[in-house]
Amino acid sequence: MAILETLIGPIASIIDKVIPDKEARERAKIELVKLEGTQEMAQIEARLSAIIAEANSRDPWTSPARPSFLYVMYAIMLFAIPMGILSAFDAQAADDIGRGITGYLSRLPEELYALFGTGYLGYTAARQWGKVKGVEK
Repeated sequence: MAILETLIGPIASIIDKVIPDKEARERAKIELVKLEGTQEMAQIEARLSAIIAEANSRDPWTSPARPSFLYVMYAIMLFAIPMGILSAFDAQAADDIGRGITGYLSRLPEELYALFGTGYLGYTAARQWGKVKGVEK
């Protein structure tokens, strides 16, 4: 449960920033504390342990894969900047490209988006855990 104890503080801090309603924040924190020691929390801790083990891996294939995936997602998001500039000169071309990209992205499986979210949150949690433990800066 060391991982869990380490993460409750940062998760509570995130709850403070994300949930604007004070009563809803308190309910979320109470639910977080209730999860401690439950089967569900044991599963979450097992997943986080696997993520942390992967993050600390010295395997040359595993280590670069994690940030590379995030860089690809960032590149996709940053593509909006040149599209905005293009729309200033040729709105129809930008609209056609946008519809094409939207069509492509809407046909990607939902599981891929879930994988991205899980990977991103897991990576963030592992980095936070490493910082709290003093392993990373």
